[in-house]
Amino acid sequence: MTLAAETSPRLNRPPRDGGRWLAAGVVIACLTLAPVAGLIGLASRGSGDLWPHLTAYVLPRAAWETLQLLAGVGLVTTVVGVGTAWLVVAYRFPGRKLFEWALLLPLAMPTYIAAFAYLDLTHPIGPVQTTLRALLGITDVRGLWFPEIRSMGGCVLLLGAVLYPYVYLTTRGLFLMQSSAALEAARTLGAGGLRTFLTVALPLARPAIAVGVSLALMEALNDIGAAEFLGVRTFTVAIYSTWVNRSSVEGAAQIALVMIALVLALVALERWARRRQGVAGEARAARRSEPRDLGPLGQTGCVLACAAPIALGFAAPAAYLAHAAAVRIAAFGVPPQIYGEIARTLGFALVATAIAAALGLVLAYAARVRRGLPARAAQIAAGVGYAMPGTVLAVGLLTPLAGFDNMVDGVARQALGISTGLLISGSGAALIFAYVVRFLAIPSGGVDAGLAKIPLSLDHAARTLGARPAGVARALHLPLAAPALGAAALLVFVDCMKELSATLLLRPLNFETLATHVYGEASRGTYESGAVAALAIVLVGLAPVALIARASSRNRPAFAEKLAVAP
Repeated sequence: MTLAAETSPRLNRPPRDGGRWLAAGVVIACLTLAPVAGLIGLASRGSGDLWPHLTAYVLPRAAWETLQLLAGVGLVTTVVGVGTAWLVVAYRFPGRKLFEWALLLPLAMPTYIAAFAYLDLTHPIGPVQTTLRALLGITDVRGLWFPEIRSMGGCVLLLGAVLYPYVYLTTRGLFLMQSSAALEAARTLGAGGLRTFLTVALPLARPAIAVGVSLALMEALNDIGAAEFLGVRTFTVAIYSTWVNRSSVEGAAQIALVMIALVLALVALERWARRRQGVAGEARAARRSEPRDLGPLGQTGCVLACAAPIALGFAAPAAYLAHAAAVRIAAFGVPPQIYGEIARTLGFALVATAIAAALGLVLAYAARVRRGLPARAAQIAAGVGYAMPGTVLAVGLLTPLAGFDNMVDGVARQALGISTGLLISGSGAALIFAYVVRFLAIPSGGVDAGLAKIPLSLDHAARTLGARPAGVARALHLPLAAPALGAAALLVFVDCMKELSATLLLRPLNFETLATHVYGEASRGTYESGAVAALAIVLVGLAPVALIARASSRNRPAFAEKLAVAP
């Protein structure tokens, strides 16, 4: 049947209603590209006398500190993510099974909440320095030298400790898929464990490392809370301050376009690093290498190496939040507004996740039923939002949303004689739209990876029986691609829960989510008051992360591959 399906002219023609899927994909792509058009329109207006100030003082510093931050975070996430992935795959040591999933826990810890916690933990009168002074017998509060977390180095280490799971998950999947033949050949030639890792395993895993590092760097670019709290003036912070503090949305748009150029360069670098991805996948069907036994010293080193990033990226800030929240609740009770903020955060994240999953399914299926450049281009264009930090996306959405509201208002005035005002701008719908555009690439790429594993012969067989693409998708593709879609939806939900940059700039008036509550309290220095909201974000985020860890343990190589392809 496969041969007949491939040679039949009727089956090789696009299905009759495949054009509808393509048209839907093109419409979705145009909607996701609207922020880019909005940025160009705003930037073209010019920022007047502000632009010389931006080019002389703001852009050089923002560019230099952003590059420093990316280089540092890239180095830390690579070392920690690749190192821990290799240890849990290649060696046996106590707690190895526990560390396999526990190393994913920092995914539930937003970067701005980690900064929020460490600012209080490492304060001169905080628990860390107070304990050290007590142990050393120092009575002067300023008598102990301690590294300053409000610095570039502190920001790099903090972001690296929270973002390394992106590298760990994708790299561990590639290590699991590597054949034992190459590793055993290196060992028979006298190569030790370190040399085998550096000369064989590491080169084969470079595509997965490139994917993981690019994801971590995009999250670092999107960060606004941690960078601002720790005194690092990145592009994201510069965009926010130019818009809010200098009241120049045009200047913010100009900085955003410069930032997009940096993001595109980052994506191009990641694609270049993955140009030989096929090499890493040749050994999927081969026998996998078994973990090796270690002596007591080696086992202790593995345990410490795996426990340290979990402690820094999750356990320490989570313990602080739990203690601070308990003290706050014992003294003043649960903040009454917290329940509404939890409901709003969950509601917006769930709605955005559902819409993104549905649109991602449409994009991926359009690329399957109408194979060719237009459908693939629409899918790629719809993924541009993932490469746009939240502040850039928020600035870019101003013009399209205002234009839509003005158009509807004009039609209503002419037809009904009434004014509709602002329907989307400044509303919850604008925020959901931003979430969908920002994270649409995840379900689109995840479903595409799942559909790629379904033979086209099944589509051809269904078409010979007279089935339309919509019926085939409902009866065949959706059930088979459901695991990929579910994994992608979990990632979208976690990201929507943690999203701060776009939420700060697009939320309605007097509208607070858990993320904006934490940001406001940290900005005022009232860390204890924000601990309850911060802990709520972490606790809610733990459930999806636990499901991700469970999925990666049950079907480890396949799940890691879906995550790698998704963005």
